[in-house]
This record gives sequence, structure tokens and C-alpha cells, in this order.
Amino acid sequence: MTAIALTIAGSDSGGGAGIQADLKTFSARGVYGASVIAALTAQNTRGVSGIHDVPADFVAAQMDSVLSDLTVDAVKIGMLSRSAVIETVAAGLARHGVTTIVLDPVMVAASGDKLLSDDAIETLRTVLLPRALVLTPNLPEAATLLGEPVADSEEAMRAQGERLLALGPKAVLIKGGHASGPESVDLLVEEHGVTRLAAARVATRNTHGTGCTLSSAIAAELAKGASLADAARTAKTWLAAALAAADTLEIGSGHGPVHHFHGIW
Repeated sequence: MTAIALTIAGSDSGGGAGIQADLKTFSARGVYGASVIAALTAQNTRGVSGIHDVPADFVAAQMDSVLSDLTVDAVKIGMLSRSAVIETVAAGLARHGVTTIVLDPVMVAASGDKLLSDDAIETLRTVLLPRALVLTPNLPEAATLLGEPVADSEEAMRAQGERLLALGPKAVLIKGGHASGPESVDLLVEEHGVTRLAAARVATRNTHGTGCTLSSAIAAELAKGASLADAARTAKTWLAAALAAADTLEIGSGHGPVHHFHGIW
């Protein structure tokens, strides 16, 4: 059987993040990618100049169309900017019995532009988090979900990961890319323990779409049958290589994308 992953997220017109990054990642990892577009953005490497939300009923129609036909092995969820869409996505996942869910709680773009309304954060926390196999927040997103200061140590990251775990997801991958130091450390927090995932920190400004890319790489590995720990480890290693190759691309004048196809061209 062909491994299939579905992304439910926003479109990035600049191609570096969102739906576009997810589909590139699925392809690079050898998985067939399908998509449900939840929002359109007018966006490039310098920032987001506009967001156009897709009506909730049309998000539901896309989900029903894909999930009634394709045998989807894993779902990655990214930018969902409104409460109505978050509730619609949760209902669609329940309707189709989807359980292998990677939830990336996208709230702010790499450029600093806000992507999620305040009321939607509470809906995300209460309606969608409990459905996730793994939640993948970066440090500012974890802090926002908990209403706490940003973690400034691995001990604080672990504590926040455990508090997020109590909100209902089966696991939390709290990402340390926004921290400092020679290593970029992520912690996979599960009920039975914590797995430390580290990679050398790459000095590049081309980090647009990093979070989208990591979460979709995890979804791709899960779709191929990997365990969660192995999927996270493989995705982390692959993303580090994509970051290391990012400066070989010349895309835009702001924060460029990682090189999703570094292993091909």
C-alpha cells in the first residue's frame, strides 16, 4: 500500500511554509500527500500581508472528499486561524475515525506576524489538543498555550511539556529551536518518560517553515509505520540537513525556506 499523509493547514503563497512546505516534505520523505486548505495567506519571505479564511463548511467538504476516498495513514494539522474552523476540523477527524494526528499549533509566523486569534487559542486548547497523537509547539507556542513565560532551560521545557500533556495529547514534542546554545534540543514528552533529541544548531537566517516542515516530516514517518519516537528522531535529523543546505538556495530577501529537496537537488 502507498503511504498517504494529509495536511490540514494554511497556504503560503511564497512556498516556504504551510501547505506547500508540508507537501514538499511528504514528497521528499517518500509519502503521497493530500491537502485540506483551511486558510489562504498573502505571504513571502518578508512576512504575511493578508489572510483569507476558508469557510468552515468548505473545510469540512474538503475533509469529507479526501477521507472518504483516500486511505490516509497520518494527518498533520497546521494553521487554523478561527474557532469555527478548529471545531470543524475536530468534528471531521472524529467523523472519519482519524487518530494518527500531528498537531502543530501555529500561532505566529517566523516574521513575527500573528496567525491565530485569541479566542481560537482556547478552542485549539480544549477541542483539538485532546485528539492529537503528538503536539509539536515551539517555545513561544508552548508558553502561550499554558499562559506562562517562555521556558529558558531544558528543565523548564520538560515541565511545560508535562503540563501540556495533561491537556490531553498522547505526547508533546516541545521544540527548542528558539533557544540559544550550540545544540537545538527538542524534548519528546510522553506518559512513560522523556526522549531528548538534539542536533547541532545551524547558523542561517533561512528558517521559514521550519516548524511546518518538522511536524509534516513526523507525520510522513508515522504514515510509513514508524513509532512516534523513531518518527521524531528521523524528522529531526532530516530537518537539520535541510537547514544546513538552506543557504544553497537563493529565495526572496527575507527569511528564506529550508531546502526540502536537499537529498535530490
